[in-house]
Amino acid sequence: MQSALEVTARLIQFAAATVLFGAPLFFLYGLRARSGDMPARLGWPRWGLFLAGATLLFAAAASLCAQTASMTGEPAAAFQPASLWEVLAGTQFGLAIAARMGLATAALIHGLMVRPSRLLWAVLAGLGAGALASFAWTGHGGANDGVAGIIHLGADIIHLLAAGVWLGALAVLAALLTAARPSPDRWTLQTLHRGLEGFSGVGTAVVALLLLTGLVNSWFLIGPTHLGALWTTAYGLLLGAKILVFAGMLGLAAINRFRLTPGLGAALAAAPPQAALAALRRSILLETVAAIAILALVSLLGTLAPPAAMD
Repeated sequence: MQSALEVTARLIQFAAATVLFGAPLFFLYGLRARSGDMPARLGWPRWGLFLAGATLLFAAAASLCAQTASMTGEPAAAFQPASLWEVLAGTQFGLAIAARMGLATAALIHGLMVRPSRLLWAVLAGLGAGALASFAWTGHGGANDGVAGIIHLGADIIHLLAAGVWLGALAVLAALLTAARPSPDRWTLQTLHRGLEGFSGVGTAVVALLLLTGLVNSWFLIGPTHLGALWTTAYGLLLGAKILVFAGMLGLAAINRFRLTPGLGAALAAAPPQAALAALRRSILLETVAAIAILALVSLLGTLAPPAAMD
């Protein structure tokens, strides 16, 4: 039961930190307006990011309680201040959770006190980046020592941030598509199209970083001498599932970039956009489901020993 709670809390933290980092970053590069601040005109970004920060804070607190109960073997310890403090201040996991909670609190304060602007998006993206990177210290990336440890940790952090760029943008695009129904105005459609085009170039770099850092992480976690474990261990099977889902996301992203985004642009210029919007909604929905599946798989993988650790 505790393990299920830990995995669930980790999944929710991943999702919230991803949105807190990737969404405001997308506002800076994907929805950049020539004059004024386009995201501020949408109305929902500020409160959506406030919700992401609050979710991260509470999920991190729940994760601390679940981990404390698991480490002490006493469920009641999850509600004992002394036990919680011992884990929070005396373990690497606790320090990472403390940093995450502090960054989430700072995000909440800025979300309340700073008006929607490029400054707010930049600050929230920076806080979200720190929260997302903190997962590397409590995952397999923080297990190695020396130069190898630095390389593995660095690759893990870059992998997390690259994923955050993609999934945060996906969250914004999904929200824009939701706002574009049932009868979107032309400004909303133009904003959606600009966002899709804005992510196109960045998306290529993100995919390259994910592939490169994924290979580095696989070298450390599996290695050439444990390839057979991909088919005989729970870790290997889950990793294979993650790779398959990621490949599906790549296919959907390619369809969005090379077919559906130009299709929406053409519809805006010469035809009613309903058919183009419907196709985009289906594609983004599938991509979002795949993203959630990947986050769930990553949350599970973090609880399992990789093949390289089984020697």
